[in-house]
Amino acid sequence: MELIKTEILTGDCLEVLQDFADDSFDLIVTSPPYVDRRNKTYGGIKPDKYVEWFLPRSAEFLRVLKQDGTFILNIKEKAINGERHTYVIELILAMRQQGWLWTEEFVWHKKNCYPGKWPNRFRDAWERCLQFNKSKKFKMYQEAVMVPMGDWAKTRLRNLSDTDKTRDNSKVGSGFGKNVSKWLKREKAYPTNVLHFATECYNRNHSAVFPKALPEWFIKLFTQEHDWVLDPFLGSGSTCEAAQELNRNSVGIEILPEYCELVKKRISNY
Repeated sequence: MELIKTEILTGDCLEVLQDFADDSFDLIVTSPPYVDRRNKTYGGIKPDKYVEWFLPRSAEFLRVLKQDGTFILNIKEKAINGERHTYVIELILAMRQQGWLWTEEFVWHKKNCYPGKWPNRFRDAWERCLQFNKSKKFKMYQEAVMVPMGDWAKTRLRNLSDTDKTRDNSKVGSGFGKNVSKWLKREKAYPTNVLHFATECYNRNHSAVFPKALPEWFIKLFTQEHDWVLDPFLGSGSTCEAAQELNRNSVGIEILPEYCELVKKRISNY
Protein backbone atom coordinates (compact mmCIF):
# COMPACT_ATOMS: atom_id res chain seq x y z
CA MET A 1 0.00 0.00 0.00
CA GLU A 2 1.44 3.34 -1.08
CA LEU A 3 1.69 5.84 1.76
CA ILE A 4 0.20 9.31 1.41
CA LYS A 5 2.66 12.16 1.88
CA THR A 6 1.84 15.58 3.31
CA GLU A 7 4.41 18.37 3.55
CA ILE A 8 3.75 21.58 5.49
CA LEU A 9 6.37 24.20 4.64
CA THR A 10 6.91 27.61 6.21
CA GLY A 11 7.72 30.64 4.06
CA ASP A 12 6.66 32.74 1.12
CA CYS A 13 5.53 30.45 -1.70
CA LEU A 14 7.49 32.58 -4.17
CA GLU A 15 10.72 31.42 -2.51
CA VAL A 16 9.70 27.97 -1.27
CA LEU A 17 8.51 26.77 -4.69
CA GLN A 18 11.94 27.40 -6.20
CA ASP A 19 12.99 24.12 -4.56
CA PHE A 20 10.40 22.17 -6.56
CA ALA A 21 10.90 20.76 -10.03
CA ASP A 22 8.87 21.70 -13.08
CA ASP A 23 5.61 19.76 -13.58
CA SER A 24 5.37 18.59 -9.97
CA PHE A 25 1.67 19.03 -9.17
CA ASP A 26 -1.60 17.75 -10.60
CA LEU A 27 -3.71 20.42 -8.91
CA ILE A 28 -3.13 23.79 -7.29
CA VAL A 29 -6.05 25.07 -5.26
CA THR A 30 -5.71 28.08 -3.02
CA SER A 31 -7.19 31.24 -1.60
CA PRO A 32 -4.54 33.98 -1.46
CA PRO A 33 -4.84 37.03 0.78
CA TYR A 34 -7.35 39.46 -0.66
CA VAL A 35 -6.60 43.16 -1.06
CA ASP A 36 -6.01 45.11 2.16
CA ARG A 37 -6.04 41.85 4.17
CA ARG A 38 -3.38 39.94 6.15
CA ASN A 39 -1.58 43.19 7.01
CA LYS A 40 0.80 41.49 9.44
CA THR A 41 1.89 38.80 6.96
CA TYR A 42 1.65 40.10 3.41
CA GLY A 43 1.47 43.80 4.21
CA GLY A 44 -2.13 44.22 3.12
CA ILE A 45 -1.63 44.37 -0.65
CA LYS A 46 -3.32 47.41 -2.16
CA PRO A 47 -5.73 46.89 -5.09
CA ASP A 48 -3.56 48.80 -7.55
CA LYS A 49 -0.54 46.67 -6.60
CA TYR A 50 -2.24 43.28 -6.42
CA VAL A 51 -1.51 42.10 -9.95
CA GLU A 52 2.12 43.16 -9.64
CA TRP A 53 2.38 41.21 -6.37
CA PHE A 54 0.63 38.08 -7.64
CA LEU A 55 2.22 37.57 -11.06
CA PRO A 56 5.67 36.40 -9.86
CA ARG A 57 3.90 33.81 -7.73
CA SER A 58 1.58 32.65 -10.51
CA ALA A 59 4.67 32.29 -12.71
CA GLU A 60 5.97 29.74 -10.21
CA PHE A 61 2.56 28.03 -10.14
CA LEU A 62 2.68 27.79 -13.93
CA ARG A 63 6.11 26.20 -13.78
CA VAL A 64 5.38 23.57 -11.11
CA LEU A 65 1.94 22.58 -12.47
CA LYS A 66 1.83 19.55 -14.76
CA GLN A 67 0.86 20.08 -18.39
CA ASP A 68 -2.52 18.42 -17.81
CA GLY A 69 -3.02 19.92 -14.35
CA THR A 70 -5.41 22.60 -13.10
CA PHE A 71 -5.09 25.75 -11.00
CA ILE A 72 -8.13 26.86 -8.97
CA LEU A 73 -7.93 30.41 -7.61
CA ASN A 74 -10.49 31.44 -4.99
CA ILE A 75 -10.52 35.22 -4.99
CA LYS A 76 -12.91 38.04 -4.13
CA GLU A 77 -13.36 41.55 -5.42
CA LYS A 78 -13.69 44.60 -3.20
CA ALA A 79 -15.75 47.76 -3.35
CA ILE A 80 -13.64 50.89 -3.05
CA ASN A 81 -14.96 54.44 -3.14
CA GLY A 82 -18.43 53.30 -4.08
CA GLU A 83 -17.56 50.95 -6.94
CA ARG A 84 -16.13 47.50 -7.52
CA HIS A 85 -12.39 47.53 -8.08
CA THR A 86 -11.23 45.77 -11.23
CA TYR A 87 -8.14 44.06 -9.80
CA VAL A 88 -9.61 40.56 -10.30
CA ILE A 89 -10.41 41.28 -13.95
CA GLU A 90 -6.96 42.82 -14.42
CA LEU A 91 -5.38 39.73 -12.85
CA ILE A 92 -7.24 37.38 -15.20
CA LEU A 93 -6.06 39.35 -18.24
CA ALA A 94 -2.48 39.50 -16.93
CA MET A 95 -2.39 35.76 -16.24
CA ARG A 96 -3.60 35.05 -19.78
CA GLN A 97 -0.66 37.11 -21.02
CA GLN A 98 1.55 35.04 -18.71
CA GLY A 99 0.55 31.85 -20.49
CA TRP A 100 -2.47 30.62 -18.55
CA LEU A 101 -5.74 29.55 -20.17
CA TRP A 102 -8.78 30.86 -18.29
CA THR A 103 -10.94 27.81 -18.91
CA GLU A 104 -13.83 28.11 -16.45
CA GLU A 105 -15.26 30.06 -13.55
CA PHE A 106 -17.07 28.54 -10.59
CA VAL A 107 -19.17 30.50 -8.13
CA TRP A 108 -18.94 29.58 -4.46
CA HIS A 109 -22.29 30.42 -2.88
CA LYS A 110 -21.78 30.80 0.88
CA LYS A 111 -24.99 29.24 2.18
CA ASN A 112 -24.72 30.58 5.71
CA CYS A 113 -23.67 34.11 4.81
CA TYR A 114 -25.58 36.49 7.07
CA PRO A 115 -27.37 39.45 5.49
CA GLY A 116 -26.19 43.04 5.58
CA LYS A 117 -26.27 46.27 3.66
CA TRP A 118 -24.35 49.45 2.98
CA PRO A 119 -25.71 52.71 1.56
CA ASN A 120 -25.37 51.50 -2.03
CA ARG A 121 -25.04 47.70 -1.87
CA PHE A 122 -25.86 44.43 -0.10
CA ARG A 123 -23.48 41.88 1.37
CA ASP A 124 -21.72 39.49 -0.99
CA ALA A 125 -22.84 35.89 -0.51
CA TRP A 126 -20.52 34.46 -3.18
CA GLU A 127 -16.90 34.32 -4.26
CA ARG A 128 -15.13 33.47 -7.50
CA CYS A 129 -13.25 30.21 -8.05
CA LEU A 130 -11.33 30.76 -11.28
CA GLN A 131 -10.03 27.78 -13.22
CA PHE A 132 -6.75 28.15 -15.12
CA ASN A 133 -4.90 25.55 -17.17
CA LYS A 134 -1.68 25.22 -19.16
CA SER A 135 -3.37 23.22 -21.91
CA LYS A 136 -6.87 22.66 -23.26
CA LYS A 137 -6.33 18.96 -22.60
CA PHE A 138 -6.44 18.70 -18.81
CA LYS A 139 -7.48 15.87 -16.49
CA MET A 140 -11.08 16.07 -15.30
CA TYR A 141 -13.14 13.39 -13.57
CA GLN A 142 -16.69 14.71 -13.82
CA GLU A 143 -18.35 11.54 -12.55
CA ALA A 144 -16.62 12.01 -9.20
CA VAL A 145 -18.73 15.06 -8.37
CA MET A 146 -22.13 13.94 -9.64
CA VAL A 147 -25.08 14.73 -7.36
CA PRO A 148 -28.31 12.82 -6.56
CA MET A 149 -31.21 13.60 -8.86
CA GLY A 150 -33.33 14.55 -5.86
CA ASP A 151 -37.00 15.51 -5.77
CA TRP A 152 -36.79 17.19 -9.19
CA ALA A 153 -36.75 13.79 -10.89
CA LYS A 154 -39.71 12.48 -8.91
CA THR A 155 -41.97 15.39 -9.79
CA ARG A 156 -40.77 16.38 -13.26
CA LEU A 157 -40.60 12.84 -14.61
CA ARG A 158 -43.83 11.52 -13.09
CA ASN A 159 -46.02 12.31 -16.10
CA LEU A 160 -44.12 12.73 -19.33
CA SER A 161 -45.75 14.51 -22.24
CA ASP A 162 -45.21 13.53 -25.86
CA THR A 163 -42.67 16.30 -26.32
CA ASP A 164 -40.79 15.10 -23.23
CA LYS A 165 -40.22 11.75 -24.91
CA THR A 166 -38.50 13.28 -27.93
CA ARG A 167 -35.99 16.02 -28.48
CA ASP A 168 -38.18 19.04 -27.73
CA ASN A 169 -36.60 21.77 -29.83
CA SER A 170 -36.60 25.31 -28.52
CA LYS A 171 -39.68 27.33 -29.43
CA VAL A 172 -37.56 30.45 -29.90
CA GLY A 173 -35.48 28.92 -32.68
CA SER A 174 -32.22 28.78 -30.74
CA GLY A 175 -31.49 25.24 -31.92
CA PHE A 176 -31.26 23.92 -28.37
CA GLY A 177 -33.49 21.08 -27.24
CA LYS A 178 -33.93 18.35 -24.66
CA ASN A 179 -35.24 14.83 -24.23
CA VAL A 180 -36.44 14.66 -20.64
CA SER A 181 -37.18 10.93 -20.82
CA LYS A 182 -33.44 10.22 -20.84
CA TRP A 183 -33.38 11.10 -17.13
CA LEU A 184 -35.96 8.46 -16.17
CA LYS A 185 -33.56 5.83 -14.83
CA ARG A 186 -30.76 8.11 -13.74
CA GLU A 187 -29.92 8.35 -10.06
CA LYS A 188 -27.32 11.10 -10.39
CA ALA A 189 -26.79 14.19 -12.49
CA TYR A 190 -23.85 16.45 -13.24
CA PRO A 191 -23.70 19.57 -11.07
CA THR A 192 -23.65 23.17 -12.28
CA ASN A 193 -20.74 25.54 -11.79
CA VAL A 194 -22.42 27.09 -8.72
CA LEU A 195 -21.12 25.42 -5.55
CA HIS A 196 -23.20 25.70 -2.38
CA PHE A 197 -20.95 25.37 0.68
CA ALA A 198 -21.26 26.95 4.11
CA THR A 199 -18.32 28.90 5.48
CA GLU A 200 -16.26 27.43 8.28
CA CYS A 201 -12.89 28.00 9.85
CA TYR A 202 -10.79 25.66 11.97
CA ASN A 203 -8.34 28.39 12.92
CA ARG A 204 -10.46 31.10 14.53
CA ASN A 205 -7.56 33.55 14.41
CA HIS A 206 -7.23 33.23 10.65
CA SER A 207 -8.77 36.07 8.63
CA ALA A 208 -9.73 33.90 5.63
CA VAL A 209 -12.61 31.46 5.84
CA PHE A 210 -11.94 28.52 3.53
CA PRO A 211 -14.29 25.53 4.06
CA LYS A 212 -12.78 22.09 3.60
CA ALA A 213 -15.67 21.16 1.30
CA LEU A 214 -14.41 23.62 -1.31
CA PRO A 215 -10.93 22.18 -1.99
CA GLU A 216 -12.38 18.70 -1.46
CA TRP A 217 -14.77 19.21 -4.39
CA PHE A 218 -12.01 20.38 -6.72
CA ILE A 219 -9.66 17.60 -5.59
CA LYS A 220 -12.32 15.04 -6.56
CA LEU A 221 -12.95 16.73 -9.90
CA PHE A 222 -9.35 17.17 -11.05
CA THR A 223 -7.26 14.46 -9.37
CA GLN A 224 -7.13 10.76 -8.61
CA GLU A 225 -5.68 8.90 -5.64
CA HIS A 226 -1.96 9.48 -5.07
CA ASP A 227 -1.89 12.59 -7.27
CA TRP A 228 -0.16 15.68 -5.89
CA VAL A 229 -2.05 18.75 -4.64
CA LEU A 230 -0.51 22.13 -3.77
CA ASP A 231 -1.91 24.97 -1.66
CA PRO A 232 0.65 27.82 -1.70
CA PHE A 233 -1.39 29.95 0.75
CA LEU A 234 -2.34 27.19 3.16
CA GLY A 235 -3.86 29.21 6.00
CA SER A 236 -5.73 26.90 8.37
CA GLY A 237 -4.85 23.78 6.39
CA SER A 238 -8.19 22.75 4.88
CA THR A 239 -6.68 21.78 1.52
CA CYS A 240 -4.09 19.39 2.95
CA GLU A 241 -6.64 17.87 5.31
CA ALA A 242 -9.03 17.25 2.41
CA ALA A 243 -6.21 15.80 0.31
CA GLN A 244 -5.28 13.37 3.06
CA GLU A 245 -8.86 12.21 3.51
CA LEU A 246 -9.08 11.57 -0.25
CA ASN A 247 -5.74 9.72 -0.42
CA ARG A 248 -3.90 12.44 -2.33
CA ASN A 249 -0.36 13.62 -1.64
CA SER A 250 -0.11 17.30 -0.82
CA VAL A 251 2.15 20.24 -0.11
CA GLY A 252 0.98 23.25 1.86
CA ILE A 253 2.96 26.48 2.11
CA GLU A 254 2.18 29.11 4.74
CA ILE A 255 4.16 32.20 5.66
CA LEU A 256 3.19 32.25 9.37
CA PRO A 257 5.00 29.63 11.49
CA GLU A 258 2.19 29.53 14.08
CA TYR A 259 -0.33 28.60 11.38
CA CYS A 260 1.98 25.84 10.17
CA GLU A 261 2.18 24.37 13.66
CA LEU A 262 -1.60 24.41 13.99
CA VAL A 263 -1.97 22.66 10.64
CA LYS A 264 0.55 19.98 11.58
CA LYS A 265 -1.42 19.22 14.73
CA ARG A 266 -4.66 19.24 12.76
CA ILE A 267 -3.52 16.68 10.19
CA SER A 268 -1.52 14.47 12.57
CA ASN A 269 -4.66 12.39 13.16
CA TYR A 270 -4.56 11.04 9.61
